[in-house]
Amino acid sequence: MPPLPKTPSLSLSRRTLLRGLGGSAALGALAGCGVPAAYVAPGDRAATDRSATERRLTWANWPLYIDTDDERPGRRPTLEAFENETGISVEYIEEINDNDEFFGKISPSLMNHQPTDRDLIVISDWMCGRFVRLGWVQEMDRSRQPNVTQYLDPLLRSPAFDPGRKFTVPWQSGITGIAYNRRRLGREVRHVSDLWADDLKGRVTLLSGMDEAFALLMQGNGVDITDWTADDFHTMCDQVEKQVAEGQVRRFTGNDYIKDLSSGDVLACQAYSGDVIQLQADDPDIEFVVPEEGAELWSESLMIPNLARHKANAERLIDFYYQPEVAAELAAWVNYVCPVPAARDVLASSDDEGTAALAEDPLIFPDAAMRERLAIARDIAAGERSEFAKRWNGIVGV
Repeated sequence: MPPLPKTPSLSLSRRTLLRGLGGSAALGALAGCGVPAAYVAPGDRAATDRSATERRLTWANWPLYIDTDDERPGRRPTLEAFENETGISVEYIEEINDNDEFFGKISPSLMNHQPTDRDLIVISDWMCGRFVRLGWVQEMDRSRQPNVTQYLDPLLRSPAFDPGRKFTVPWQSGITGIAYNRRRLGREVRHVSDLWADDLKGRVTLLSGMDEAFALLMQGNGVDITDWTADDFHTMCDQVEKQVAEGQVRRFTGNDYIKDLSSGDVLACQAYSGDVIQLQADDPDIEFVVPEEGAELWSESLMIPNLARHKANAERLIDFYYQPEVAAELAAWVNYVCPVPAARDVLASSDDEGTAALAEDPLIFPDAAMRERLAIARDIAAGERSEFAKRWNGIVGV
């Protein structure tokens, strides 16, 4: 293994590249409804696996979502280590900039039972749920993945959209919570309801993406987001609608909340844990809160699409990244919640003070108290999406 970096990378967050989650109506309807013509039965998902004779694979990922070499940014140390150890060459393509956009790019092939020319993809769990429902991804062979079996975080093992994680494996995780500037606000934020306080009027932003915003807001109402109902959703919308009408919410944002929070135009906002780690490097007054009612734990996950030609090679690569030493190196660069808790001890043993300190960061390795308040939300089901999107987008104004 290459040595761990001496300091964590604070490059632009991968998640700041998201442009929005609306997508076209046609794609949204197809992805959510499970159109019979689009569904692929289990027996029709596999192609002849060429892994034994073709020592390669193609992997599509988001930009800025893997470790790079400080002195040679084009080099990816952990990926090169995999290639050297296994003799498997990896074509690594940073082509995913938006979940819906990527869905539109590869869905024609998948719905028409054609290969995508990709052996491995990484997309957000809520979109993974659509692929699983449509039968567009293959079940993984866990006998080839002993590290995944042993080291995958128990909190991430069985989301509602993929019980037992048969089709998906988390690449990196994160938390949707609240970020605020404690010095400028002059007090703590501990609850979702604190966003509605008088001293924050007009200085609050919420996330515009329905899939990313709804869970935390429901948790503020005491809802169990692993089993929420349509009534829970509409109650939350009623509440947000009221706050918008009263001028409490400055605006709805994508990742541009970072600029608002840094400038002081906004004092508190819905935020992603990975972004805040990077913001804190420049402004230690910015804090991230997992509210006492709880916060959403999410992932972007690895999947093997139908008709992939190098399935076994892809499974081996996934398992490589679940070695604690490799997971630690990746975590030190991307600064998201590591799905391999055992990587914490690897970082803690580093001789470099900055690297060792990452092991104590609860936004990379949540402590026991924080873990008790984290939950993976039940995703928005097929028959709900159109109704809920119409309601939410009407409030957001899109």
